[in-house]
Amino acid sequence: MNLAGNITSLPGIGSIVAQKFSNLDIYTVFDLLYHLPSRYEDRTIITPVSQIKVDDTVTVIGTIDKIQNVFTKNGKRLQLATLADSSGKISVLWFNQMYLAKSIPPNSEVSLYGKIAFYNKKPALFSPDYELIANNLPAGRQGHEPYATGRIIPIYPETAGLTSKFIRKKIFDLIGQIPEEILPQTPAGLPGWKQAISNIHFPKSLDQVEPARKRLAFDELLLIQLGNLQSKAQRQSQKVKYKFDFSDLEIQKFVQSLPFTLTNTQKESVVEILEDLQKVVPANRLLQGDVGSGKTVVAAIASLSAHLSGLKTIFLAPTQILAQQHYQTLTDLFKNIDLKIDLVTSNHKLNTEHRTPNILVGTHALLSESIILEKVGLIVIDEQHKFGVIQRQQLIKKGDSPHVLTMTATPIPRTVALTLLCDLNVSTLDALPSGRLPVKTWVVPEIKRDPAYKWISQQLKTNHQQAFIVCPLIEESETLTSIKSVKKHYEDLQKIFPDLKLGLLHGRLKPKEKDTVLEEFRNYKLDILVTTPVVEVGIDIPNATIMLIESSQRFGLAQLHQLRGRVGRSDKQSYCLLFAESQTQRLAAMQTHHSGLELANIDLKIRGIGDIYGTAQHGRKLNLKIAGLTDLDLIEQSKRASENLFLSLKDLPLLSELLPQDKISAT
Repeated sequence: MNLAGNITSLPGIGSIVAQKFSNLDIYTVFDLLYHLPSRYEDRTIITPVSQIKVDDTVTVIGTIDKIQNVFTKNGKRLQLATLADSSGKISVLWFNQMYLAKSIPPNSEVSLYGKIAFYNKKPALFSPDYELIANNLPAGRQGHEPYATGRIIPIYPETAGLTSKFIRKKIFDLIGQIPEEILPQTPAGLPGWKQAISNIHFPKSLDQVEPARKRLAFDELLLIQLGNLQSKAQRQSQKVKYKFDFSDLEIQKFVQSLPFTLTNTQKESVVEILEDLQKVVPANRLLQGDVGSGKTVVAAIASLSAHLSGLKTIFLAPTQILAQQHYQTLTDLFKNIDLKIDLVTSNHKLNTEHRTPNILVGTHALLSESIILEKVGLIVIDEQHKFGVIQRQQLIKKGDSPHVLTMTATPIPRTVALTLLCDLNVSTLDALPSGRLPVKTWVVPEIKRDPAYKWISQQLKTNHQQAFIVCPLIEESETLTSIKSVKKHYEDLQKIFPDLKLGLLHGRLKPKEKDTVLEEFRNYKLDILVTTPVVEVGIDIPNATIMLIESSQRFGLAQLHQLRGRVGRSDKQSYCLLFAESQTQRLAAMQTHHSGLELANIDLKIRGIGDIYGTAQHGRKLNLKIAGLTDLDLIEQSKRASENLFLSLKDLPLLSELLPQDKISAT
């Protein structure tokens, strides 16, 4: 059995069924085995017909007579039959399943599982699952040992055209063909691989499920770790084309000219990054830091080292707002240095008529084949988890094995880093610039809405400061329905704050309209900016000291923390008001915690890894189906095992085939 083989290698699965399986992210035999039950049903107790009671959910075994298709007066199609065992008889009915008359021959012994309800004033079994029993089948009809009778039954996540019953049958048939073990040695303290697969799908008792899950979680983590080690080895076999050669004195001169002092962690990160850049192996470093921790200036110093070495830097951001913010920040930082910076977005084209830029900042527009920049030595990717693997590869191809520095303001718990980022070097900024005050955060119930509005108005007028009011999206994207809702709230707020100047910002505005609104807010021509979460990153308005978030219970902790980070960017006291219908764990955490890393760990416990890093984290999908990032012992154990196995991976073809390289490639 080729576990890495396509799912179509299994009997009864052609291209059409395979397409349906792809909706469940199942492409190979191995994927099918790792499609775990969402719950279990205990069908171990067989109930005699005579003991059946209405509203019970039961398993009965007996002989079924001929199934009749009946059309009711209101046009419904019923399938009616009678099941008899040694204690009595009961009516059985299904709805709109005409095929059953052929699937269940008359006088077959069957097992039925379903709920008892009244039909024609008598107890009947409604829409039961059925299973043909091998004994006493009509001549020519082949039966099988029961896999859904007298045992604990797995219930699987389904998709259109694929029932849990169909999936259960395929896995049941497959288990008898798989190897006892896929590793050279069974991991200490864990069951064998085949035993774990069998126990997780068809446990004899629910006590067997958790040990099986742990073994399969170990294997899942192991494959990720091995893939990361493979990726790291491939990267370390490369050599940069352009070497960095710069004066430390020039770097120190620039740092001393800054109007602020770098924090200790900024200084440490600069040293780590500059050491990377002087190596012949392409750097692959992640710079993580809380909102407002000063990641951009660290990246700017790295970009300066490229310029001093005669090399170019490409600086990629996920949104136009963030790209413009980086462009403005870099322009301000390098105002006294002969260094050209340019911006490329969907509405701002590259102009190289006069001079090629030393630093090119932009959005996805940078990925265009028409954007050509010679001697690219450094690529900086901000908020990388918002880019896919292909986009990352496209950008890196613009250089020749360039150094890569990625940045994120979404703090990463240690367990995530151990699992996902072992092919990266990580620098962490865990201190805010001096003079910054923690943002005071309050959850505001509906009954205190009006007093809160009055307080905001007073604060803005008295202190000549500004505020954000963020409205959640009704849907995941900024649809017309969502925008109408935001516009309506904007109109209401204009009546609530008649003496203040309000602006409206959302993702459906044209780029120039966004620029105009932001420029007005930045230049204090607006007191309040009413906006969708489009301001989550990239807005730096030191005079904005109040963040009001409507329906804050709809946001995750990471997003709430990012939004809060739009204020508190000066030495002025700032405030975050979380308007909410009810108190939640997340909102309570926001009031008491100001560290993004602490909040990330809390969010991990509350929601789990799938919700937080479910799309793509650092250019790849984590895609954990079994393991959880609270399984720290398993993560440590799998990490040690991967390091031991990696050197002999070429002698383990099965493991090599199972590595999810497309999901975890670092380049």
